[in-house]
Amino acid sequence: MPSAAARLTVLAVLSAATVYCFYKSRRLRLLTKLSPSNLNPNHTLSPPKGKLFFVSQTGTSKTLARRLFDLLTTNGLAFDLVDPKDYEPEDLHKETLVLIVASTWDDGKPPPNGGFLADWLAESADDFRVGSLLLRVFEADAIAWSSGGFASVGGDVGGGDLDVVFDGWSEKLIGVLKGGALENGDKFGYEGGVESDFEVISSSDDEDKDENGEDSGIVDVEDIAGKAPSRKSMTLVRPNGKLNGEKEMVTPVIRASLEKQGYKIIGSHSGVKLCRWTKSQLRGRGGCYKHSFYGIESHRCMEATPSLACANKCVFCWRHHTNPVGKSWQWKMDDPLDIVNSAIDLHTKMIRQMKGVPGVKAERLSEGLSPRHCALSLVGEPIMYPEINSLVDELHRRRISTFLVTNAQFPEKIKLLKPITQLYVSVDAATKDSLKAIDRPLFGDFWERFVDSLKALKEKQQRTVYRLTLVKGWNTEDIDAYSSLFSVGNPDFIEIKGVTYCGSSATSKLTMENVPWHSDVKAFSEALAQKSEGQYEVACEHVHSCCVLLAKVDKFKVNGQWFTWIDYEKFHDLVATGRTFDSKDYMAATPSWAVYGAEEGGFDPGQSRYRKERHHKSSH
Repeated sequence: MPSAAARLTVLAVLSAATVYCFYKSRRLRLLTKLSPSNLNPNHTLSPPKGKLFFVSQTGTSKTLARRLFDLLTTNGLAFDLVDPKDYEPEDLHKETLVLIVASTWDDGKPPPNGGFLADWLAESADDFRVGSLLLRVFEADAIAWSSGGFASVGGDVGGGDLDVVFDGWSEKLIGVLKGGALENGDKFGYEGGVESDFEVISSSDDEDKDENGEDSGIVDVEDIAGKAPSRKSMTLVRPNGKLNGEKEMVTPVIRASLEKQGYKIIGSHSGVKLCRWTKSQLRGRGGCYKHSFYGIESHRCMEATPSLACANKCVFCWRHHTNPVGKSWQWKMDDPLDIVNSAIDLHTKMIRQMKGVPGVKAERLSEGLSPRHCALSLVGEPIMYPEINSLVDELHRRRISTFLVTNAQFPEKIKLLKPITQLYVSVDAATKDSLKAIDRPLFGDFWERFVDSLKALKEKQQRTVYRLTLVKGWNTEDIDAYSSLFSVGNPDFIEIKGVTYCGSSATSKLTMENVPWHSDVKAFSEALAQKSEGQYEVACEHVHSCCVLLAKVDKFKVNGQWFTWIDYEKFHDLVATGRTFDSKDYMAATPSWAVYGAEEGGFDPGQSRYRKERHHKSSH
């Protein structure tokens, strides 16, 4: 058996019931040291309690878990028996040892009481922001559920040998937990003619590899050539990515990569995904920075894009460039009405799946089923889609506000855009050389396109935003150059956000050293505001997102009070009139808790704050 110091996952696979053991290196060593066989009889220290989950449809797994719980207790091993529907997955990092007895049901999907836990594991395992040290060991289990479970290897309820297999395995488990070892280097399985029921899987620090050292399936577009999709992914799309001779944007490899990351693909070039802040506010745990800065209801926000393609390959792209790239639209085009209908349908289905999750109330869930905002910033470049105006019209017709982000490479398309609730341009760098290094644009005249995009933004009468992503060591020293861009686009707002670390890949070598602290973002924002000589001031902050907002004083500060929030109903009424209007016509007062320097740090006091345990120390 591998040493206790190794990070590993032991998977016990039974046909009708699957038992999972999750070990974490430091805590496994602690558990070994504190096991009854190692403790001094006169020592009063108690070993830490483990968790024993049961995921059950008909009650069989619950019965088995109860039997295992009694056996563990009899042997002096302290565990809590837990129904996962009542458990907060974000507390997993606090656990020393977790056992899960789970039946497979409905084509390998988890029973209802384990649905949220399984979804959380699957989503978090592919979320580079979570980090390998915490969740890598859980990845195999989430994949097992999502792909239909493991093959039957004994312990079949119908065969009548489940009790024998389970009891034999349980005895071995007890031996290992009490400091024993496996005989003859065998896998952690059942002997006596039954195939090994357990597989030992070591985790890897390489974010681009799976537990067996193979490619994880998350493919950089630069490496797509020559890669064949899995048999499973081939069944999801048409051969060669073409329909009636037309090229489809989403190839089999791209589709498989994006779907693995939780995206719901719409037609041949669009996508939707449930934002973690949507889930957070559904649970009453706070909204995103847009809630603090602009008053959106995060639990009613749909994150989508009509174009998964982009003209940049930014070093900080948190999708690791699994989306396609291109300079112009060259693919089959789906109807905008179909895209909106499908996006809302898929979004509401994901919202319904939150029913029964701890903290989600019926009223909030009902509201979430009627999206009121659409963030057209999921991935890719939305304005590449030729029918973007028709899509925006359809959203506004349903009184869904629009927050559209463009990467400043298509100035002519910005000029042609109809009124958007709030239009963003990504200003990832302030000089030609740094923009080339950070955004890695496809266009040779990228700088001219960038400047022209800012000029096009200046002509818009509705709310406009410069979006700055700070990357320590790359663009945090260019305050003078950034301030010189203010007059080019004359934006209403400037959002300044610290880069989100998404793991290293073949195309990005960013590390945690490139991620600024919130104090760094604040210092940069204050210096930038000072450079504007009173034109902009720091208006809001959202500490959790490491994000700060600068706003134009002459427009949005009235009698000493900020008006950065949006009157959404007024906006839709103005759009419906067809008359010209500007950003001051639909502004609303900013609440005191969202204002820069407030004690709440941008956290809505009407929400319940859930603080995660942190193991790293800030130097600030």
